[in-house]
Amino acid sequence: MIASIQGMRMGNNMSLRPETKAVHNAMIDPTSGAIVPPIVLSTTFEYETTGQGHDPDELVYTRYQNPNRAALEATLAKLEGGTVAHAVSSGSAAMLTIFQALRPGDHIVSSDDMYFGVRVQLNEFFAPWGLETTYVDMSDVNAARAAMRPKTKLVILESPTNPMIRLADIRSIADIAHESGARLLVDNTVATPVAQNPIELGADIVVISLTKYIGGHHDVLGGVIIFAKEDEFAERIMRLVRIGGGVLSPMNSWLAARGLQSLSYRVRAHSENALQIARYLAAHPKIEGVFYPHHPSHPQYELALRQMRVGSGLMSILVKGGRQAAIELVNRLKLFTSATSFGGTHSLIEHRASIEESSSTPANLLRVSIGLEHPADLIADLQQALE
Repeated sequence: MIASIQGMRMGNNMSLRPETKAVHNAMIDPTSGAIVPPIVLSTTFEYETTGQGHDPDELVYTRYQNPNRAALEATLAKLEGGTVAHAVSSGSAAMLTIFQALRPGDHIVSSDDMYFGVRVQLNEFFAPWGLETTYVDMSDVNAARAAMRPKTKLVILESPTNPMIRLADIRSIADIAHESGARLLVDNTVATPVAQNPIELGADIVVISLTKYIGGHHDVLGGVIIFAKEDEFAERIMRLVRIGGGVLSPMNSWLAARGLQSLSYRVRAHSENALQIARYLAAHPKIEGVFYPHHPSHPQYELALRQMRVGSGLMSILVKGGRQAAIELVNRLKLFTSATSFGGTHSLIEHRASIEESSSTPANLLRVSIGLEHPADLIADLQQALE
């Protein structure tokens, strides 16, 4: 009864904006009237025995579906403009699952600048299995087109990339993929649905690490796969997730859904802070370069303005003086924490070449995740460390 009253208040056919969809991502609990949904930890659920099997989305066993995970998946699909989503144990698990859904002999065209763990998966795990990968600079549309083969089944890109913050023209790459009968997968972790919606630009699959901006507080590990449409490949992914069991836990589903409620406002604040800091660093004589999408010095600045509503909170900088100067700068900072990951409340900084396997990242590059501290305090910290 309480749930139906809420439905009447919101209206069944209301066209809600993303901020509202994110807040109203679950029904009011019909038992208690709580506006915060309970965490459902039960691994098994009572169901009616009919002898006819059960609906795939019926609550039977938590590996198949869980109320917290179902609510999160439905909201993420809506925010990205997709039809179905599957939440898994990490962003890396999301990519691993997608590669498992391909066949030996299939070909992938992948960005040459993306999270190093994806390259490890492709080269170490799936190349011996028979999956072929060609790496290209996805900011070069002609290079992407030239890499396509008759057996290309999947094109993968990040935009912006991690850690070089390069952009790809998603719509153009989608056209290239579709002309060859391939699907386009976009990792939207850095941008988030707040900054851009790849499905609106032609992407078939969106992957996001929930660990970053969606969780938002450095306390969630998770990933999600979102499909533009439900087809045979989406069905295959669902089977891999539910039979393989790499699903997102109820607790992490609940935390990620909570993070969604403030995502739009947090990402805007991250972006405003980051732009101020990018301006400061770009003018500093000890900084060789700043890579931030919405700073005019970015080589794809016009594409960033056209494709991204905000610049997000991740940037990379090149420190004059080489590797040691970059490391010393990290160690002089007080408010920035030397730690991996990004997208949370705390500002983080990391010497990427030190932790990436077989890294091609410049030795003087620092990846900087701008948090929610006051930008003036962050700039003061950078100033004392640089001087």
